[in-house]
Amino acid sequence: MKYSDQTLSSQTAGKISARRNKILAGGVIRLKIFLATSIAGSVFLILYLLYRLFMNPGMPLSFSQGAGYLAGLLLLIFLEFILFWSGIIRVYATSVQLGIKWRIIGIVCGFIPIVHIWALCRIIAITSREAAFEKEKFLLDQVRAQSQICHTKYPLLLVHGVFFRDFRFFNYWGRIPYALKQNGAVIYYGSQQSAASVASCGQELAQRIRAIVQETGCEKVNIIAHSKGGLDSRHAISACGASPYVATLTTVNTPHRGCIFADYLLEKIPEKVQKSVAHKYNTALKKFGDIDPDFLAAVQDLTASACSLRNEKLADHPDVYYQSVGSQMNCASSGRFPLNMAYPLVRHFDGANDGLVSMESARWGSSFTELATPEGRGISHGDMIDLNRENIPGFDMREFYVNLVAELKNKGY
Repeated sequence: MKYSDQTLSSQTAGKISARRNKILAGGVIRLKIFLATSIAGSVFLILYLLYRLFMNPGMPLSFSQGAGYLAGLLLLIFLEFILFWSGIIRVYATSVQLGIKWRIIGIVCGFIPIVHIWALCRIIAITSREAAFEKEKFLLDQVRAQSQICHTKYPLLLVHGVFFRDFRFFNYWGRIPYALKQNGAVIYYGSQQSAASVASCGQELAQRIRAIVQETGCEKVNIIAHSKGGLDSRHAISACGASPYVATLTTVNTPHRGCIFADYLLEKIPEKVQKSVAHKYNTALKKFGDIDPDFLAAVQDLTASACSLRNEKLADHPDVYYQSVGSQMNCASSGRFPLNMAYPLVRHFDGANDGLVSMESARWGSSFTELATPEGRGISHGDMIDLNRENIPGFDMREFYVNLVAELKNKGY
């Protein structure tokens, strides 16, 4: 079985992640020391100048005293300079949570007096939380490493959604696969086209599943599919003969009942405009590896009307265990573009949603897990695959998937 390569790569990734977090933590400490010493030094200098001005206004400085004070001040500035740049370079080079936004804010505000202190404090707060959080996760994985809680009977097949592909250098699932591998999971990827009809993608997935089973002798796979990938997987199981090779299907934020707002948009947007947009997308998607992309077919298969017809024709296979997961945002600003724009529209037509898929549409199978946060930003469609590599306050995405897979193992899959 070709399982050992994935274990080795997971161990290597673990060492890299631990080293990165160690560098990040070191950078945070340097910035904290810089902030404390520079503020303390500035206060001391101001107090000293006030003392000289008001307490000893007539006492002149000798040349040697002045030179000594100046040399000391220059040395202090030099040391602070080294301390700051040593810290900020480490933080900028290793932090995930800073993102582009705070990196730019830090650079711009660095030239504005007083404001630059506020920006530095925010950067320290963000990266300090990140370093502490990642250290805790690393220690947790170290403690339970021997348990292999995610080493399921059948390997995992992660299936991506629409308009994305499985890339070697940019994982669609963010930090989730690494977290699963750290806990014993064996992972494969769907690798179907990013933009095609459910039927076409389902056929590709069925071929992919057979190939994995034949190459590894694993007998079956546990599918975890996001968004349209859940529809593709259902088609592969029920219409393309993949059912003997699938033990379970877990769909994540999949529009099983479609998106009513998609019907509305397709009805309102002129056909000429639709074809123009489709042509541009298809041209771009070919460059990213799609053999025969069909933007309109992919979008049309996500409408409520198309999903209704599909659900009438495709019955769940009795030998496959089906379950589903859905999440919701708390407000439009919770998601990044275009989810922040789509959220109000989807809410108007479909109710509570993740920026694209309503909670009700995501419900499918024997059990349904509803994910939400009582306050804050909520959990978006992109968050469910760790698209932005963002730590969500009140919800640990990676730990959720670890527990989800551990539960599959406990059920014998």
